[in-house]
Amino acid sequence: MAEQSTAEQSTVTQPTAKYRANYRAPDYTITDIALEFDLHDTETHVVAVSQVKRLAETDEDLVLDGDGLNLERIEVNGKAWSDYDEAEASLTLRGLPAEFELTIETKINPEANTLLEGLYKSGGGFCTQCEAEGFRRITFYLDRPDVLARFTTKVIADKAQFPYLLSNGNRIDSGDLDNGRHWVQWQDPFPKPSYLFALVAGDFDVLRDKYTTMSGRNVELEIFVDKGNLDRADYAMTSLINSMKWDEDRFGLEYDLDIYMIVAVDFFNMGAMENKGLNVFNSKFVLANSKTATDTDYQGIEAVIGHEYFHNWTGNRVTCRDWFQLSLKEGLTVFRDQEFSSDLGSRAVNRINNVRIVRGPQFAEDRGPMSHPIRPEKVIEMNNFYTLTVYEKGSEVIRMMHTLLGEDKFQAGMKLYFERHDGTAATCDDFVQAMEDASGIDLTLFRRWYSQSGTPVVKVTTDFDVEQKCYRVTVQQQTEPTAGQEEKLPLHIPLDIELYDSLGNPIGLQCNGEPVKNLLDVTASEQIFEFTNVHEKPVISLLREFSAPVILEYNYSDEELVFLMVHARNEFARWDAGQILLAKYIRNNVERVQKGGSIDFPASVVDAFRGALLDEKLDPAFIAEMLTLPSENEIAGWYKTVDVDAINIVVGQIEKILATEMEDEFTAIYHSLAQAEYNTSHEAMAKRALRNCCLGYLAYTEAGNQLVTEQYNHSDNMTDTMAAMSAANDAQLVCRESQMADFSDKWTHDGLVMDKWFILQGKNPVENSLEKVRQTMTHPAFDLKNPNRTRSLVASFCANNPVRFHAKDGSGYQFLSEILTELNSSNPQVASRLIEPFLKYRQYDVQRQALMRTELEKLAKLDNLAKDLFEKVQKALDQ
Repeated sequence: MAEQSTAEQSTVTQPTAKYRANYRAPDYTITDIALEFDLHDTETHVVAVSQVKRLAETDEDLVLDGDGLNLERIEVNGKAWSDYDEAEASLTLRGLPAEFELTIETKINPEANTLLEGLYKSGGGFCTQCEAEGFRRITFYLDRPDVLARFTTKVIADKAQFPYLLSNGNRIDSGDLDNGRHWVQWQDPFPKPSYLFALVAGDFDVLRDKYTTMSGRNVELEIFVDKGNLDRADYAMTSLINSMKWDEDRFGLEYDLDIYMIVAVDFFNMGAMENKGLNVFNSKFVLANSKTATDTDYQGIEAVIGHEYFHNWTGNRVTCRDWFQLSLKEGLTVFRDQEFSSDLGSRAVNRINNVRIVRGPQFAEDRGPMSHPIRPEKVIEMNNFYTLTVYEKGSEVIRMMHTLLGEDKFQAGMKLYFERHDGTAATCDDFVQAMEDASGIDLTLFRRWYSQSGTPVVKVTTDFDVEQKCYRVTVQQQTEPTAGQEEKLPLHIPLDIELYDSLGNPIGLQCNGEPVKNLLDVTASEQIFEFTNVHEKPVISLLREFSAPVILEYNYSDEELVFLMVHARNEFARWDAGQILLAKYIRNNVERVQKGGSIDFPASVVDAFRGALLDEKLDPAFIAEMLTLPSENEIAGWYKTVDVDAINIVVGQIEKILATEMEDEFTAIYHSLAQAEYNTSHEAMAKRALRNCCLGYLAYTEAGNQLVTEQYNHSDNMTDTMAAMSAANDAQLVCRESQMADFSDKWTHDGLVMDKWFILQGKNPVENSLEKVRQTMTHPAFDLKNPNRTRSLVASFCANNPVRFHAKDGSGYQFLSEILTELNSSNPQVASRLIEPFLKYRQYDVQRQALMRTELEKLAKLDNLAKDLFEKVQKALDQ
């Protein structure tokens, strides 16, 4: 799940794009590398001794990548080498033998590395982040994923300050030196690309455990956390053990080293990194106890721990040939972590949460200037393609293959994939070919999902012939032109359907008297599917389980949607019917508000959701999802021109209508779900989810302030505390200010917990929200240099407080531009993530478009505009 920003600050106006079609195998490879790090805050010396072998038939120069390095010496086969040229981002060596030992010594300054890539200081310790191109900030190297070497690493540091010296593989030796320094040596027997290298040095508390693999091997498990945080590491360890067991049970994959380590650091640009045997994690995805973490935090820890562990095979043992193939490892591993969470928890709720991401921000990405296929064709800055498209849509493409093949054939395909490519750098085509060969299913047309960008629109119409007892389903697919890709071809879309009779019984699908499957293979621009022996007009359930990442258009009546909310056998289909029903009335009411009318939300629709709330057969967590409205950002994606103010009014009014009309039911269920003590079982989490959903609605009633105050005052866990604060924040209750002040007093010392407070400040819907955000930036716990703090406050305001960010005076846009300008120099990767709201400026009214474009043009004129931002700014302006 790693994401990495480039260190190079470009002063060139037109950075060069790279193209997948221009891939060329390396002229040289490195089979083994021995690294020695002599760690000092401002002057660390790195000696790299590499065994190099020429692959090209001709006598090519060796061009190594390097960035921000001070070159100390070069030796070839133990002798000084002078036939070289050093450029800004490379080192070229000439006249080399076919095979040789290359020694390079570099000097770097970890303390000055604010970009948080390569080797840098995190708090009091040293840490590395090398994906995608960070290793070149450590030493000159062939920093590309298709060069796989065996790494041996010796780390030297002050023993009192850095008692733990960690790197990839197994610990093979250690010792003490003069002047209070010591060293530890690590060896990774598995060849890997440089992006999987890791080093950590520091003083930690350590949680230790063991795991016995399915073949009987004992593996040491170690989780390193900052001093004083040991009581917050237990859940991460449980999640790791569950991940190892699940991967053996579901995929037959066993861990391969003697030790598996996780290190939690506070300064980290991404969620976590799957470095072989030594995963470096953002502390957000490791640290948790009931006092500091919410249920959502626990679920995130389980998913991310699983994701990085699953990379050991889908990313490490088989890596990607080049960065255009990123979805090979990330899309596949996201699918695996989603299945892990679904198998351990509620499959329906996990699927709903996954789909919300795809339908919301991923679909928005498909519509924007950075639209790209899951396997991009060209790139300026690779870190800009660590995207929802590559990860989340990539996982949906894997899921479609799983749907088409079925579990047994999919597992056969995985087995063949590992047999063919273990220890190599592979491509997306290699994976699909293994699936095709193992299953015998033709995936030729399906491959277009890898090369075609955008979101297909699937339009369905139906017709029932009473006399012939025939039900016809006509399916049309179309994908709108996207940035850089005007022409679109039909895709292979698996469309999962079910028919129901008037009593809610499923109708077996037949064609010419023969049973047929519920999965329709949609492969053309238009197809007609005929089902016979249908004795009455059925109700159709379409796109069950979100069987393809498409926009569905079908003219459901209210009655049909309410019917499916009650009778659909598939829980996702029940939820989806409710979402479609809500969408109909949100759209209708946005139009009414724009015309100066009042909100219309019929009692029959309220009754449908009341029925879901009161259905005792349903999982409480699923009911909470049924009652959760689409976000304002998701709703914005339904429109070519977004009216943020009308959307905000409609969502707020519908929330209040549901709260008022269902107050009695919400109140009764809220009180019935109170729990005596906190635990992290999925059943307990489900009850809290529904109870706090009820509280969110009750906050809009007359009793809201009292209920929210009581929950905050009596809460013994962070889940209930944050639910109370969120309800007070959203409904702007009187108790909000006292709760926010009390929370800040209690937790100012803990940045990770304060991130929750910063998020609420960013999302505060009050009219002077931006003024309060600026004030909050002076809070002692806030630090713009810390990515977690910045994302929590700045991103929550700019991305998740649309009505205030898009203020008509342009103040929100000026604020974001100021932040981006500052981060452009210190951490362009974080800046590149924050700029996303600007990329959608064409979707707003003319006045807002002009204001956003002005800020984009200011950014474009920056003398030192980083490649991370350059690519996005230019693509936005070129729309």
